[in-house]
Amino acid sequence: MKVFVLLALLVAAAQADVYLHQPRGSNNRLDEANRDRNNANRLFDSQNNNRGGSNVGGIYYYEGSQVHFEWTNQHSCNDDNNHCELIIQYSCESAMRDGSTTRTIPDNPSQCRGFNCETDLKYGMHENFDYYQNCKYRSRNMGLFIADRNLNGKSARFTRQNNGGTRRGYECPEERDYYPYWGPTQWKDVVIMTSDVTRCPYYQNTSQNVQPRFACQVPDPYFQYRKRCGTGGKGYIIPITQEECEMVSWNYNRDARSTVCAKSITAYDPTHPVTGENSSLVLWGQWVEYPSHGIAAPDCQEAPWSRDNHLGNGIGGFPNTYNWTIPSLNHNFCVFRMRYNISTSEIDSWSSTNWTDFNADKPRPGQPTYIPIWDQVRINETTARSRGYVFRQNPVVHMFGDTKNIPLRLAINTNQFSRTFQDRTHTFAVRTRPEELKDTVIHNVQVRGKRGNIVQTYPGVEYDFAPNRLQVAQGEYIHFQWTGSNTNPNNNAGQGKQGTDRHNIVMLEEPRYAEGMLDRTEVYGKFGGSYPQHLSNATFLGLNFTDLDTLALLDTHQFRGEMSELDDAGTYFDMKPKKVTEIGTYHYMCTRNNNFSNRSQKGRLAVVLQATATDVIGRFGGTLALQSAVLSVSANAVSTALVFTISTYTDVQCQKFLEGMGSAIYGTGLTVTDCVVIEPEGNFLATGDEVSVTLNLTASLGSSPLSSVKVFGTLVSDGARAWTQTSDNTVDTSTRTVTFNIAHGGLYVTKQSSSAPLASLIMTLVVVAFLMVAVAVYMSRGDRFNKVRRGLSYAILSFRSEV
Repeated sequence: MKVFVLLALLVAAAQADVYLHQPRGSNNRLDEANRDRNNANRLFDSQNNNRGGSNVGGIYYYEGSQVHFEWTNQHSCNDDNNHCELIIQYSCESAMRDGSTTRTIPDNPSQCRGFNCETDLKYGMHENFDYYQNCKYRSRNMGLFIADRNLNGKSARFTRQNNGGTRRGYECPEERDYYPYWGPTQWKDVVIMTSDVTRCPYYQNTSQNVQPRFACQVPDPYFQYRKRCGTGGKGYIIPITQEECEMVSWNYNRDARSTVCAKSITAYDPTHPVTGENSSLVLWGQWVEYPSHGIAAPDCQEAPWSRDNHLGNGIGGFPNTYNWTIPSLNHNFCVFRMRYNISTSEIDSWSSTNWTDFNADKPRPGQPTYIPIWDQVRINETTARSRGYVFRQNPVVHMFGDTKNIPLRLAINTNQFSRTFQDRTHTFAVRTRPEELKDTVIHNVQVRGKRGNIVQTYPGVEYDFAPNRLQVAQGEYIHFQWTGSNTNPNNNAGQGKQGTDRHNIVMLEEPRYAEGMLDRTEVYGKFGGSYPQHLSNATFLGLNFTDLDTLALLDTHQFRGEMSELDDAGTYFDMKPKKVTEIGTYHYMCTRNNNFSNRSQKGRLAVVLQATATDVIGRFGGTLALQSAVLSVSANAVSTALVFTISTYTDVQCQKFLEGMGSAIYGTGLTVTDCVVIEPEGNFLATGDEVSVTLNLTASLGSSPLSSVKVFGTLVSDGARAWTQTSDNTVDTSTRTVTFNIAHGGLYVTKQSSSAPLASLIMTLVVVAFLMVAVAVYMSRGDRFNKVRRGLSYAILSFRSEV
């Protein structure tokens, strides 16, 4: 049985892809009018299917705005079948460009205009020429696991996944395949999503965002000489260790006259003539520090779950996503990069194993590196090797030993165990904010996908708004912007002119009945409908009629023309950020791309009273913070990555919110914090570790004891019908906060229990004492006490005589 498990694991990682859908990934496409890309080697090595990617289209973001990422990865992530990392990075360089040809930028400057490929704008370029030259002649890391691959060289061009050293743009194959990379790189880290969050501290501490890199800088005459005359048998020119680097030397008096080949370098490098004082000059290799990027350490969190053999959505039927706030870049040429690394359990790349020893264990090139598979199938090494249980290309295994001669060949490609896939966007810009948008929150709403039905666009996706569902606070801004192409395949399904992408936004018709969901605000537009609301009757975010007209007819970019299906509009639309002023849940659509049989381009925007914070938090833990509330999830408190949301409401807003559900705030007394809503509502605790909420006190506690502060919770999805008191809470008078632990989401309110019963008791005792004193004073005067005593005696005798 264990053998069959092993086979399943080995086959699982043979193929996989990753595709960025928002922002739009290129997959090395430019503007091809065919379904397959023209050149898989144009800019980078994706190892993806040729049909993935979107055609070129420009977009920009404002600094500090919220960017929404969506992607699909073909193989599983964060389940038992493999280990994975998803890494998002960005780079901004003035020479970055998309280009105008699908040909790969040349490696030989003589093939470029003006003998300078970096300035030949017809070629797309991300990394630059010098970066690739350094990689091409730099030693590869000889300690990396290479399985049984027979690498064709010793430089960083050659890796287990690229043993032939194939060039893709100016990308360095070794840097592409491994993370974190030990040498300097232009790519800055945004987030690492991993199935093993115990690695997060390592990733964050070693990122070049915060840690410098070191690399060898050899004398230029030495470098040029070696390029022209060979590497002297090493297979590389630039070492990667400090010891070897500092042994590299170039002596003009000796080396420039040593051979005929070397003499030619004096003419090639006129800045270092072999005359005068330079005749005895010796230049040495220098071990140079390349500073960190000087930005914050990347985010690191548990990777979202996805299943095997499925380029689709994650848990709950929604795309796997990540949200990021664009830093202050102010640059016109930037690119996002996403890498997806998967490995199987046979290769424990994080063990203390010396991979150099494994590599050296090969008797001759092409023979297997002996990973101890036998330990995993519980047979001894000698037997395992004789029966084919060796990590090599397409091994034949004898599962039953000598009892039955049934050889089975495994489909194992050793350059794919482990394996890295990649996608990159086309270039985009990051702009500084205009003065009127300073200190505001800006959300970007764009469009993902391309023209066609699901079969024609696969492994891409059909049109949709991105994000498809968004919650913002009243007073925040939304930036509607999208791009597209006029060169999609002409036979791809869709409305309007063949081959074209077009989009607009109009409100859906008004709902006639509830659609099976509980909304906290007024609902506008029927999400299940397909007809638009008339503009004169539409309400959308508080925008005026001119803005609604612009979103519907794109008239700021197109004046009249044939616009029934938006054909005469351009592929690009930008309405600039607009302030959201009206609370509600708004359902909207695109009139062109809403053929019910295969397309449904709709979106939902919820505008709430207060700010909301949302993030994915997994086993590594994390926090969500608002001005008056903080949600803290300790490490290992949850068993899998969850999308947490925290929202706050004032006491008045909370009462209105509950009244809308036919409920009310529980109990009597003073509400001393904002109400807070935590999602998800289900029980999310995996262990006894804490998920805590800290709220700022909004009212004075006076002289009441701290024990008078109680926290009550209820489920919004249940209509807030049942309230329970949390088991404990802590009041900190110095920070004016109250903290309590929760095991599930819901609505929570903090009350100070009323002191009226205690006050009433005290008042009653005071009155009784006063009356007693008054009676004593009255009786003490004259013969009043004896008269009262005789009267009582007569009354008692009277009762006795009656009896």
